[in-house]
Amino acid sequence: MDFVLSPLPFAKDALAPFMSARTVDIHYEKHHRGYLDALRRDLGGSPDAEQSLGELVLGSSGQRFNLAAQVYNHQFFWESLTPGGGGPPLRGPVAELLERDFGGFSRFRHEWVEVGMNRFGSGYVWLTLEDGAGEILPTPNAETPLATGAVPLLVADVWEHAYYLDHLDQRRRYLEVFCDHLINWDFVSRNLSRAPE
Repeated sequence: MDFVLSPLPFAKDALAPFMSARTVDIHYEKHHRGYLDALRRDLGGSPDAEQSLGELVLGSSGQRFNLAAQVYNHQFFWESLTPGGGGPPLRGPVAELLERDFGGFSRFRHEWVEVGMNRFGSGYVWLTLEDGAGEILPTPNAETPLATGAVPLLVADVWEHAYYLDHLDQRRRYLEVFCDHLINWDFVSRNLSRAPE
């Protein structure tokens, strides 16, 4: 498979002032593209190059896993964001999941921020579905719930390059802004609707 950089689902300045065009540009063009280019070099002409990205994440280890998982995680991250997003989701299955498993959006938001703050070092914070229940899951480095069998619904990148230019060392502020202004609930809803029963 010829891996290509998926286009952003929004203009680079569309998330401002909550995420600046400069942050999006550096994150997408340097970090995301860098992982993809390194993965393509690593695959070369090997038989693994014919696999899908998901198959590579599930079937590889070491450096190849790190590169494939970072490409997957970043693609998922961009889809998790939308201009004018965030705040409580409208009525429907996602709102029902948040109410049932977290006690509503406010409690979900609080737990999301605390889990993100407690993710020591680099990594991600995920909303996943496991055994039919919503769970907030922190993962280190390139780890992804895709490799554990959980269904990923939403992710925030908590590597410093995701927020440092806009919020300096204020990861809490970044996670609060993510919840209040950036979450793409339509994307979460699509992922939830595709989850196995």
